Amino acid sequence: MAWEDVRFGYHEGQMILNGISFEIKQGETVAFVGGSGEGKSTVFRLLCGFYPRMSGRYLLYGQDYECWDLQAARACFSLVSQNVFLFPVSIRQNVACGKEGATEEEIVEACKNANIHELILKLPQGYDTVVGERGTRLSGGEKQRISIARAFLKDAPILLMDEPTAAVDEGTEREIQEAVARISRGRTVLIIAHRLSTVRQADCICVL
Repeated sequence: MAWEDVRFGYHEGQMILNGISFEIKQGETVAFVGGSGEGKSTVFRLLCGFYPRMSGRYLLYGQDYECWDLQAARACFSLVSQNVFLFPVSIRQNVACGKEGATEEEIVEACKNANIHELILKLPQGYDTVVGERGTRLSGGEKQRISIARAFLKDAPILLMDEPTAAVDEGTEREIQEAVARISRGRTVLIIAHRLSTVRQADCICVL
């Protein structure tokens, strides 16, 4: 994956990214750091094709992004965001969003890898527990681990993470970090970092 002199702004004449270039090798973990509004989340949005860059080149596996089928390109990415969106359905159905036609065994295995399986079993309805509108019945750490379980199910080669431990307590952070380390194996990982513990895991740090 490579960017060459990429420029982008949400409004004409107001550049958020002004001549950004970087290269990320397969299997690397790269942290993006910088102050609020410096463009970290914008980088992720452009990577997924939510907005077209204004100028410059974006190569995905050596091929210009504009030559990719958008659905095929997005299939290369899994996203774990700070603001996890959950549907007002069961935990099972929310996790299954990560893979069409996922089996019960695959869902349970993904939840085990995300360090959420034991907690789900303690709930009165287990995997059939309805999470409420936008997951209001779950804590922030629980929602993060469901998001990680989705990513395990999707099994994409590139993982985008918007600091999943930014707003959790120390014990929950440890469980999430374990799950993150597990899902990162063998993948290319791009992570928006706010904590030193995250930056320490990176092969490369991009400062915006």
